[in-house]
Amino acid sequence: MTIYEINIDDLEEYAQIPIAFEVTSIYQVKLVDQGLGGIQLLEAPTQPYVKDYDALENPLEWQNQFEIHHWGFLLARNGDQAVGGAAIAWNTNDVSMLEGRIDLSVLWDIRVHPKWRKQGIGTALFRHAAAWSTRRSCRQMKIETQNINVPACKFYARMGCELGDIRRFGYVETPQTADEIQLNWYLNL
Repeated sequence: MTIYEINIDDLEEYAQIPIAFEVTSIYQVKLVDQGLGGIQLLEAPTQPYVKDYDALENPLEWQNQFEIHHWGFLLARNGDQAVGGAAIAWNTNDVSMLEGRIDLSVLWDIRVHPKWRKQGIGTALFRHAAAWSTRRSCRQMKIETQNINVPACKFYARMGCELGDIRRFGYVETPQTADEIQLNWYLNL
């Protein structure tokens, strides 16, 4: 497997890598003493369903929504087959997740083809994204996920990320995701 940086013109191939996954458990948020005593995340089974992030925001639409000329795009290949990819946002005024910081990148997207999952490709892409960010003098890389993506949360924790904030009402204005809870992870670089 090889990982290399691609440009905006190659996003069509990147977008063909499926990102959908089956949700079988979620993190429920339990407030201790109305939140004054802390917040607990408790994994609980849920009725299985498929979540497809591309149905909400397809990579081919990114350049219509954001100024992505500072972004990084990585593609993982096994031979001539694209098996994974990652997108890193950086130095982009219209991306609120960047918090107006020049020393922060956002792992905007990471995907591995279902046939190739659990083989270390996600780990390799994550490390390449962190290295890409470090080369741009970023001190942190931020990653957004949701309480419905338990495998991603566990992955980011294994990769050394810390849960920076929990936004219980982060998606209330988006009907398709209004019940989801935003979890923002940070990796110190």
